Order: sequence, then structure tokens, then C-alpha cells
Amino acid sequence: MDDVQALSASDELLNKPKDKHPKGLWVLFGTEMWERFNFYGMRALLTLFMVNALLMNEGDVTIIYGGFLALCYLTPMLGGFIADRFLGNRYCIIIGGSLMAIGQFLMFTSASTFGANLGSAQMLMWFALGVIIFGNGFFKPNISSMVGSLYPKQEKSKLDSAFTIFYMGINMGAFLGQFICPFLGDVKDSAGIRDIHAFKWGFLAASIAMVIGTVTFILLKNKYVVTPDGRPIGGLPSQNTAEDFEEGETQTAKFSGKSIGIAISIFILTFFGFQYLFVDHIGFSSVGMGEFVKAVIYPFIYSMGLALAYLIMSATENKVERDRIWVIYIVSFFIIFFWAAFEQAGSSLTFIADNQTDRNIFGWNMPPSMVQIFNGLFIVILAVPFSMLWDKLRAAKKEPVSPLKQAIGLGLIALSYLIIAYNVKDLGNTGLLAVKWLILLYLIQTMGELCLSPIGLSLVGKLAPKRFSSLLFGVFFIANAAGYALSGTLGSILPATGDKFLKAKELGFNLQDILDKKVALTTDQLTLFNKEQIPTIYNSFVGFEIHDLFEFFMVFVILCGIAGAILALISPILKKMMHGIN
Repeated sequence: MDDVQALSASDELLNKPKDKHPKGLWVLFGTEMWERFNFYGMRALLTLFMVNALLMNEGDVTIIYGGFLALCYLTPMLGGFIADRFLGNRYCIIIGGSLMAIGQFLMFTSASTFGANLGSAQMLMWFALGVIIFGNGFFKPNISSMVGSLYPKQEKSKLDSAFTIFYMGINMGAFLGQFICPFLGDVKDSAGIRDIHAFKWGFLAASIAMVIGTVTFILLKNKYVVTPDGRPIGGLPSQNTAEDFEEGETQTAKFSGKSIGIAISIFILTFFGFQYLFVDHIGFSSVGMGEFVKAVIYPFIYSMGLALAYLIMSATENKVERDRIWVIYIVSFFIIFFWAAFEQAGSSLTFIADNQTDRNIFGWNMPPSMVQIFNGLFIVILAVPFSMLWDKLRAAKKEPVSPLKQAIGLGLIALSYLIIAYNVKDLGNTGLLAVKWLILLYLIQTMGELCLSPIGLSLVGKLAPKRFSSLLFGVFFIANAAGYALSGTLGSILPATGDKFLKAKELGFNLQDILDKKVALTTDQLTLFNKEQIPTIYNSFVGFEIHDLFEFFMVFVILCGIAGAILALISPILKKMMHGIN
């Protein structure tokens, strides 16, 4: 496709579609690979760094982790808006990459100074996370939008394949980051004692990776990230021409003052409504930052989504546009449950890997933060076969519609948790889970991810009107934000793991009796347990106590299983609303 010239008559392009993907895809592939190295490498270390080096409470850390990820995927809405209205995709990608490189270097500085001044190191970490959040917001929606823009209307059918290849780049970066950063930063000696001063080297590696990705994009964008006739993709919005839009499509999104006012009113009313619902009626256990997440982040995410949904709809021009955008919103709602389950990898599953898993592989004790590596590895192995599978099914006219693919993804992640739930059912309080079960969980979840995430990106690329493109990618990432926030709150209901029972035993207590309220602790004993981060009550979810790991994992089986079943049932309706786009 990179050799195709602009032709006034489109018959040649229509009759002789090119099989190859444009070279610009591989530039974006490489840029995204290094960005994901940076992000996932840091993610693998973040919770362990906060608990072991910054001495933060494990429950609070889980909530903070979910809130951090949520904000990382909420800010793309801002980045998408700025790109669509002012700076364009290219400048936003450069700004975002630079901010993330700086943020990771600040994490390196925090991890280098906590021994001398813990309070300053904690404050520096908060600032670093804020810089990374905004950097991700500028970077994330714009590089995804540019992938969709590489393909002219006649080749939009190749987007599922293109985004699957792009997604392989994402996960090659994740694989490398989750190997190299923990290898450098999560280090234990022969006695199993963690070197808490090694975290800094993992964060430094993440910063260097982001510098490489940003420089790669700067050097190659003008030559390869272009249309078939050589015009730059993702430039300033003021430089867009009629050729950048579908025939008859309005080139600029216009929102009336009345629509903006109504959208603001929707945001305010629903914010307080969601705040009342989440704070007063949902029975999550309160663990430090959990109240902040429930009272502020959750309502903000959902209210912003609803307000933005109205605002975009107010500027649509016909029923086809409205139907297609509604499909994006409906599918985005269901993927919340997928990411809430999937993102346990960086919090509860990492704590389980650290505290209640036999990680011995052929005589090597794998660092707990590195267990996540299998997701990236399986993506690299399976991304191309999945891309080929969709191509073959499409050729045979048997390809499932995109929402049905995503329903399959939800079903697979429910299956992964069902398998591991039954393998921990008889584990007891201090038994060790074989690492092979976590590896199997990541394999099945990877298959689910390939059915859901790249397909979702492709769906937005195909359904979104050009003038709303980056903004609607931002909307898609709002669903990720909601899922990640929910993942943090769900992760906080993780029951006591084996290390907590052993620590209580060393103090002369039977933790099971304390949790079952057979033994009452004195005030001094409660203070001691809080200092040692040993729970004294069961966590709860919507009023139900979570007694063990089996019940914890079944929460995800039920949530994702029900969501997947409903999405599968309504897929025929969504197919009609897509008006000919699969």
C-alpha cells in the first residue's frame, strides 16, 4: 500500500487492493512498543515499591494503583480533544512521550532517595505519577487514532488485522518491560530478602525506553507516517483537507452553547448521583484511599462519560452516525468488567505471586513482579495467529461481528478465574499455589484480550466520524479508566494471604480465629496488627464477606460471565446499528 499513488479514479485501488500494511504502521508499532515497555515495566514494580520501600499499606496501595491506572486512561479524553482542536496527533504524541520519560526519571529519583527522606520520596512519587498520567493522556489516544488514519476508506476492512499487529507491538513492549525492569529492580538475595534499593534501576530503564520511543517517532514520522500520496497524517487540524474525511462528512465538530450547557448540567447532576450511589450504597470495605476513589474518581469517570456521550450526540448529523457512536458507548460499558478483572495482574495477583505462590521454575525462583511477563509473551506468540484467524474467517464470510468477539473475550477471562478459583479452593491458609496455574490464567486471559482490546480499538477506528476520531478514542479509554478504578477497589477485597497467617503465628496468634471473631484483640494488639499490616476482619463486596481466595476469584467469574453473556445476546442488535460495518 505504501507504493500506491493518489489516483483521481479510485477503480484501480478498489479492484486491486494491496495486501501489505503501510510502513507507517511499523513506525507506530515501534513507538508504541517502547512506550508500553516504559509503562508496563513501571507497573510491574509500582505496588511492590510502594509497599516495601515507601512503607505504604497494602490495601491503600491497591486502591492507589487502580486510581493511577484509571486516571492514566481518563486523561486521553483531554489529549484527544487537544489533538482534534489544536495540536494534532503528532505534536501530542511528542509531548506525551516527553512527559512520561520525565515522570519515570522522577520515579527513579524517588526510589533513590527514600532511605534518606521517606516523606520527600513519597511526595516525589505522587508528582511523578501525575506527570506520567498527563503524558499518557497526550500519547495514548493519538497514536491509536493515527493507526486508523493510515488506511483509506477502501481498506478499512484491514483495520482488525492492523490493530492486532499494532497490539502485538504494545505487548512486545510490555513483555520486554516486564522482564527487564523486574530483572533490574525486583532483586532478592539467596535468603529471599528483597533489595529495596534496586527498584530505582527498573524505573530508570523505563525512562530510557520512553526516550527511545519518542526519538524514534520524531525521526521517522515525516517519511513513513503519511497517506498513500505522501501527505502527513496527524498534523495540525487547520491543515486537514477534504481528502482526510469521508465523502459528505463534516470536517469540524461544532458544539452549540446550549449543548455545552446541557452537558455540564448532566455532569454535575450525575456526579452527585454516582457519589451518593457509590459512597452510601455499595458495600466495599473502606481502606484508606478507597473512600476517595469511590467519592471522587468513580463519579467523575462515569459522569464525564455520560456528559461527553450527550455532547457528541448533539453534534451528529444523521441516524447512521448516532447509531454507530452508540455502539462505541455500549461496547465500552461492557469492557469495564474485562479490565476490572484483567488488571488484577498488577495488584492482587502480584501480591498472591509474592506471598502465596511457589514461583520455582526449573530451579530458578522467578521475581513476583515478573510473573506478569507471561501475558506479554503470549500476546507476542498469539497476535499474528489471531490476526490470520480473523482474516480467514472474513474470507470465508464467517467472521464474528466485533461485539461478539468482545463477548468471547469476557467469557474467556471468566473461565481463567474459574480455573484458578478451583485450584485455590483447598489450598488452606498457608499453602502455596503452583506458578503453572498463574501461567495458565495469563494464557487464557491473553486469548480473551486478543478478542477484546485490539478489536475494540479497530471498532472505534471504523465507526468514529473523522471529526470525533481522537475524542472517541478518548471515550473508549474512559471505559478502561472505569475498569481500572474498579480493579483497584475489587483488588482491595483480597483476603488475607499466607504471609499474613504466618506473621500472625510469629506474634503468637491464630489469625483464622481472629477473622472468625472467636478471639477478641485488645487495643494494643489491634495497633500491633495494623502496624504489621495484618487484617483483623474479612473484606466485603456488596455486603458479602470474602473469606478466602476461592470466593475472591469467583467475584470475577460472576461479573465477567454475566457481562459476556449479555453482550453476546445483544450483538445482533449492535450489528444492525453498525450499518454495514463489521
